[in-house]
Amino acid sequence: MRATRITIYAALLSLVVMSSLVCFADTSSVTLKGYVLDSACAFTKNLDKPISKECAISCAKAGSALVILAEDGTIYWPISDATPSSGQNPKLLPFAGEKVTVTGKIYQRGGSKAIVIDKIAALPPK
Repeated sequence: MRATRITIYAALLSLVVMSSLVCFADTSSVTLKGYVLDSACAFTKNLDKPISKECAISCAKAGSALVILAEDGTIYWPISDATPSSGQNPKLLPFAGEKVTVTGKIYQRGGSKAIVIDKIAALPPK
């Protein structure tokens, strides 16, 4: 009985240590390039870039969450790591419809990717 209990505790401790290592691995700081556009267009229209700056701003002001569409096609949901959390549209609205460079921490869960933005800057138009 005692050996079984020790084995269970050891397994639980191993699980906690491994899950904390995975959390740290997912939160490394990265820099990526992509477009700021509204989430509805990113998913329903399969866009490579926003239709226009005005369209992205209009959708965001109507309540659609702005996302980062990376150059590789990955969609990143901007999130806050503060508690209580807050929406990120006010931070992204000045960049809506533009190509940007974003630096921040990436989080992954269930196939979704999110980013806590440390720094964002517009890229010069080509």
